[in-house]
Amino acid sequence: MAPFSILCVCMGNICRSPMAERLLVADLVALGAEPDLVYVHGAGTGGWHAGEPMDPQAARQVLARGGDTAGFRARKLLGEHVDASDLVLTATAEQVDFVVSLRPDAAARTFVWGQFARLLRTVTAGLPPAGRDADSVYARGVALVDLVDKARADAGDEARDEDDLADPWGRPDDVFGVVADQIQALTRPLGAALLGVDRSGR
Repeated sequence: MAPFSILCVCMGNICRSPMAERLLVADLVALGAEPDLVYVHGAGTGGWHAGEPMDPQAARQVLARGGDTAGFRARKLLGEHVDASDLVLTATAEQVDFVVSLRPDAAARTFVWGQFARLLRTVTAGLPPAGRDADSVYARGVALVDLVDKARADAGDEARDEDDLADPWGRPDDVFGVVADQIQALTRPLGAALLGVDRSGR
């Protein structure tokens, strides 16, 4: 079985989505997972930076938080990237619309970053047993997405302005730091939920 897959989307795929991609992997590893237990990848709605490395300021945030920047190259979002993903997390609500315009059948598994973080806190039951093998994590991941989507529908929850990750491109390092903090407000509990551990890693 292929690993559970998460697609991180922003505009140019050099700042927000690379930080999300690499910090999620770092947080999973910090919780005891193998780096390839979950497939995390990213893309941008625009192709201006395709083939470029991560923005240096974004890379500094990733490295400072224990992540790896090696081998990263930006790419433009294609429908096939969405098809290959069990969960799609976007930096803004507008980018959710872009993803769904490419693949309407992805609506139930596509969320704004902050919205998913908010709804994840409401999911407390209904997940399969935890394990550190790919099959267990895949089953928990798929169930988690279904439960969060159900919570979104039941509450009539629409993305809020504060759910968006602000674009830090061209801004000072402290702005990148704030965005990285917002990203890890989801990557840490999401990693814990996938692995079935609490936030301390137990």
